[in-house]
Amino acid sequence: MKKLLIASAVSAALAAPTVALAQAARAPTLGQVLDASGISVNGYIDAGYSHADRNIEGGAGSGVSTRVFDAQNNSFALHQFGLSVSKLPKEGFGGLVNFTVGSDAQVIHSLPEGTGAGSSMFDITQAYAQYSGGPLTLIAGKFATLHGTEVIWSPSNANVSRSILFGAVPFTHTGVRATWALNDTVSLIGGVNNGRDQLTDANRDKTVELGATLNPIRPLNISISGYSGKEPAPLPTSTSSGTRTSINAVGSYSITDAISVGAELLNVSQDVPVGGGATTSQKYTGVAGYGSYTFTRKLRGALRVENFDDKDGLKFGVTGTKYREVTVTGAYLPADNFEARAELRRDQASNQVFRDYQGALSKSLMTIALQGLYKF
Repeated sequence: MKKLLIASAVSAALAAPTVALAQAARAPTLGQVLDASGISVNGYIDAGYSHADRNIEGGAGSGVSTRVFDAQNNSFALHQFGLSVSKLPKEGFGGLVNFTVGSDAQVIHSLPEGTGAGSSMFDITQAYAQYSGGPLTLIAGKFATLHGTEVIWSPSNANVSRSILFGAVPFTHTGVRATWALNDTVSLIGGVNNGRDQLTDANRDKTVELGATLNPIRPLNISISGYSGKEPAPLPTSTSSGTRTSINAVGSYSITDAISVGAELLNVSQDVPVGGGATTSQKYTGVAGYGSYTFTRKLRGALRVENFDDKDGLKFGVTGTKYREVTVTGAYLPADNFEARAELRRDQASNQVFRDYQGALSKSLMTIALQGLYKF
């Protein structure tokens, strides 16, 4: 009996470190802790290189730039480090914070913060509180626009560069938004905000947003949205205000698991004061088509074509000019969390608006771009 007790004690002593190690091995990871708490953390790094046959920086004296982000020629750039932290339960209260760091952050700032070279490379792109109850979802704070096919979050786009239409609509809004899910296929959206890309309202008038998302059949998604409210005219430097109305429609259809297509329509009009209490209406319109084909699990191709009619010079400042753009992008996905892209893009204008390095104007602009996307 004595020998049995001694053997049991020795066995317990020897087993104790093993048990401790096993318990340590079972300690939850940070990811498991976050998952258990309902907090989601994800992000990406978007870095690349671009080269153009002409000046693409835009601005006074350098011609028109149809680009939104890739404004530096023959240059490497950290376009974006994006991070999103959220807790968005199906019922009850939650919230989301989305940061963007890099050269693209200089473009998407909301007023009153300045934009362009020299401005901060850090941007709080979205930050809102949310309440969900049944079919109703309410958010309040700063959030992304309803307009457009493409988004700020780089991994969600199929091309390296952004379209002309992406730069012709707002990036974000600050206000309140309500979404009511009528059923599994139709949702209605309504809200009130400070205007377009305005953390602090540029005037006392508010902008109203309305939208709807439709999913009549599984492969087809349609979204329609509109904004209307008084804005400085012409944006963004005028002290006079006029009603600006924009209507946008986006549709996407998955033909097969490998092939998808999409289309976008945009119409923007602005009432511009001309003196004596009278106003004149200026507008621009655009249409774009998108397509992607997954050749294999690691290879994908994407095509984008668009036409943009800036008939009154409201967007780019050159009256009576039409723009066309074609972009072809190839992507290689060696791993689930990494993507390498190469892109060829050609912009064509009806007038000579693109300025080269010797100061001469041309109707065309050709660029190539390389991009690396790491996702986590």
